[in-house]
Amino acid sequence: MTVPVTERITQLNDRCRHGLDPNARIMVTRNCLARLSGDGEGIAEVLAQAALLAAVRRYAFQPGDGPERDFGAFDLQGQRVLFKIDLYDPGLVKVALNGSFC
Repeated sequence: MTVPVTERITQLNDRCRHGLDPNARIMVTRNCLARLSGDGEGIAEVLAQAALLAAVRRYAFQPGDGPERDFGAFDLQGQRVLFKIDLYDPGLVKVALNGSFC
């Protein structure tokens, strides 16, 4: 049985979001990290990253977030956080599930 493309994208995005894809790369901007860590360094940044990843993993998607569960927005430590999940091949070239380049 063939899985619809949107459902497959959703599955892949959820694997990434929940930390189950060993090939996934998570990128956090310096500005986001600085705001969440209170401009602290070292342990403050590590704790901020942990809080951010935990919040992304438990994010409850809303109907307006789209069917692929690749975007969300929430408040964390008084800061508005936006996240986006994109599918790239191992060479970091964005590709569609059918293999075409985006």
